[in-house]
Amino acid sequence: MSKNDDVIVVEGLTKVFNHSLTAVDHISFSVKQGEIFGFLGPNGAGKTTTINMLITIMKPTEGKAEILGGDIAKQSMDVRSAIGVVPQEYTADEDLTGYENILLCADLYGIPRSVSKKRAMDLLKLVELTAFKDKRVQTYSGGMRRRLELACGLINRPKVLFLDEPTLGLDVQTRTATWNYVKMLKKEFGMTLFLTTHYLEEADALCDRIAIIDHGKIVVIGSPTELKDSLGGDIITLSIQKEQEDITNLISKVEHVKEVKKENGSYIVKSSNGELTAPLIIEAIRRNGHVVTKLSLTKPTLNEVYMQYTGRSMRDAEESPGTVMAQRMAMRRAHA
Repeated sequence: MSKNDDVIVVEGLTKVFNHSLTAVDHISFSVKQGEIFGFLGPNGAGKTTTINMLITIMKPTEGKAEILGGDIAKQSMDVRSAIGVVPQEYTADEDLTGYENILLCADLYGIPRSVSKKRAMDLLKLVELTAFKDKRVQTYSGGMRRRLELACGLINRPKVLFLDEPTLGLDVQTRTATWNYVKMLKKEFGMTLFLTTHYLEEADALCDRIAIIDHGKIVVIGSPTELKDSLGGDIITLSIQKEQEDITNLISKVEHVKEVKKENGSYIVKSSNGELTAPLIIEAIRRNGHVVTKLSLTKPTLNEVYMQYTGRSMRDAEESPGTVMAQRMAMRRAHA
C-alpha cells in the first residue's frame, strides 16, 4: 500500500464506539518522509482517536493504515518499534527523576542499559534538562515536563514521531520553545512528525501540510499557504468620504480585483494580490473625485480557512466531557 516516499498511508480509517458513536469517519491521507503533518481541529474532532489507532493502542472499526510499510493491525510490533509517541497527557512518573524516567522508557522498548544510559544523557542535553536530570519530576515546571516527554518519545530513535497536542496548557513562551524543538527534529534528524493541535497559529507555524478534521471527517488537506490561497485572495476593506454614492462598479474594474461587496458603508474587496491592488484602487477612486478615508489589507488566516470549510469557528464549547476533563487535567499539571 505504501507509495513513493509516503511513510504513513491511511485508507478509509474508521472508529465507532458502542456501535453508535463514530469518532473517526472513513478518513484517508498520506504523510511523506521528513514532513511535519498536522491534524487541525477542535477538541472532540477525532484527532486523538486517529493517533491511538495509528500507534496501535486502539483497533480500527474499518479501514487500514501502514506506517513505514507495516500494517498497524497485522504488524503492530514492527510499527511500535519504529515510532515514538508524545501523548497529550503527562505520563512521566513524578516520583522518579527525569533521567530515571527516560531509562524506564528505554526498558519498555527492550533497550539494554549499556545503550540507554548514554542515549538518555544525549536526550537530556538535547532538551536542555541535563542540569535537572537528578531532580524528581514532581519539581518540574510544565515546560520541563513537556520536554521530558519529548525525550522519552525519542529514546528508541523513531523514524516517525507522533505528538498529540504537544503544547496544550503551556504559556506562549514555552509553546514557542516547544515549536523550536519540533522544527529541530525535522531539520537535524530528517524525522517525520505527525502532530495534532487545535491551535491555529501552531499549525500555521509548524506544519508542511495540514488536514482539517471536523466531526471525525477530513474536510480539506493542503499546505498552510495552499489552504489560505484557496479562499481566493487578500481582503481589502475601504471607506470613502461620500458614503451615499456607490462605487462598487468602479472598484470592480480595477486590475486584480476578483470580487467587491458593499457592507455597512464599507467596501470589501477580494484581490489576488492585495499589495499591488490597493494603490490601484486608491488611484482609480481619486481620479473619479472621491477620497479614501480608511483602508486596511488583511491576508487570509487559517481561522478563515476553517470557517470556510466547516461553517463554524473552533467549537471548544462543544467538546465531549471526557475530552474536557483530559484537557483540564493537562492544563493543571502544566501550570503546577
